[in-house]
Amino acid sequence: MTVLQRGMAPSQFMQGQQQKELSPPESLKTQKRDNAFSMTSTFWKSKKEKAPSKEEESMTAKQAKSWDVTTTNCSANQNFSKVDWFKGLEPNFQQFLLYRHCRYFPMLINHPEKCSGDVYLLIVVKSIITQHDRREAIRRTWGQEKEVDGKRIRTLFLLGTASKEEERANYQKLLDYENHIYGDILQWDFLDSFFNLTLKEVHFLKWLNIYCDNVHFIFKGDDDVFVSPSNILEFLEDKKEGEDLFVGDVLYKAKPIRKKENKYYIPSALYNKSNYPPYAGGGGFIMDGPLAKRLHKTSETLELYPIDDVFLGMCLEVLKVSPVGHEGFKTFGIVKNKNSKMNKEPCFFRSMLVVHKLLPPELLQMWDLVHSNLTCSRKLNVL
Repeated sequence: MTVLQRGMAPSQFMQGQQQKELSPPESLKTQKRDNAFSMTSTFWKSKKEKAPSKEEESMTAKQAKSWDVTTTNCSANQNFSKVDWFKGLEPNFQQFLLYRHCRYFPMLINHPEKCSGDVYLLIVVKSIITQHDRREAIRRTWGQEKEVDGKRIRTLFLLGTASKEEERANYQKLLDYENHIYGDILQWDFLDSFFNLTLKEVHFLKWLNIYCDNVHFIFKGDDDVFVSPSNILEFLEDKKEGEDLFVGDVLYKAKPIRKKENKYYIPSALYNKSNYPPYAGGGGFIMDGPLAKRLHKTSETLELYPIDDVFLGMCLEVLKVSPVGHEGFKTFGIVKNKNSKMNKEPCFFRSMLVVHKLLPPELLQMWDLVHSNLTCSRKLNVL
C-alpha cells in the first residue's frame, strides 16, 4: 500500500523502489484480514451497507482495552492480477487494491493517558514525520493543552513512518525524542503517504474506540490550518453530546475527478457513481464522541477508499447522518482566490473556526495578530 506521498506526482510514485510485480515494500506490515475483496469493478454500488444496530454498538464496551494488532505480515491479494480491468489501472491504484485488505497496523507510539478522565475537546492533527516544524507551531498556538471553564482540551498528532526508507531510521530517532519531550504523538507502522490518509483515519477511530470513553467532542484537522479553539468552544456551548454532530466545510454532490494528472484522480473502476455523498473537507471538522465511535463500527463494514474525507462521508451515509456545513470552516482559504488580500486579513481570521492553508511562519504571525489589540471595522458573526 505504498502510495502517493502528499504533493507527489503519479510519476514519482515508484521512485526509489523496485517495480517487480508490485511486490510489497519492506515496511508494509499488518495483520491479514479474514475476508478478501470483491472481484468486481462495482465495489461501491453492488451492495448496500447496513449501519450497525444499537446492540452491535453496545458491544464496544466489551472489546479489548488495548491496541491488539501485533502481527506484521501482509501478502498481496493476487486475485486482482487475473482480471483485465485491474491491469488497466495506474500502478498506484493497483498497489492500493492489492493491499487494501491490510486494515490495521501495529502501534509504534501510544498515549492512552490522553483520554484519562473527562476530556471535553480532543484536538487531533494529521501530520507526517518530516513536518516537525508544523507540529511545533501548532503546540505554540491553537494546539495548546489547557482547561477553559472546567473543560479540558487535549491534543494529539497522528503519524505513520517516513516514506523514504533511507530516511526512516534518522527521522524515527528525531520523532522519538520529540515524543519524549511532548508526549503527544500517536504513530503506527504504515508509510505516511497520500492514499494512506484513510488508514490514518480508521486507525484513529479504532484507537478512540479503545481508549476514549469520556471524550465529548473531537476536532480533527490538518497540520497547515489556523484554528480558533475559543470560537470552537463558543460554537459548542449549545451543542449536546450524542446529537450526531458532524460539522465542517461540507461539499455536496462533488464529482469524482477523472483527470489523471489531478492529485484526487479516481478511476471509474474504483468508483463508478457520478457523485460522492456529502462530506466535510479534511482540513478540519468537528464531531461528537459517540458519533466517532459509531463511525468506527461503520468504517469496518466498508472497504477503504483512497480519499480519506470522502471515505468518512461514505461512513456517514451508511449511518444516515448528514454532515452540517458551517461558514466558519474555510478549508479552501477565506476566499478561493489565493492572491486575495482577504486571505491575509486577521479580522477575518478572528471570526473563523478553521482556515486553510498556513505554513508555520504564517500561522505564528497570524496567531499573534489575531490575539493582539486588533481593531476591526466590523465583526463577522459566524458562530
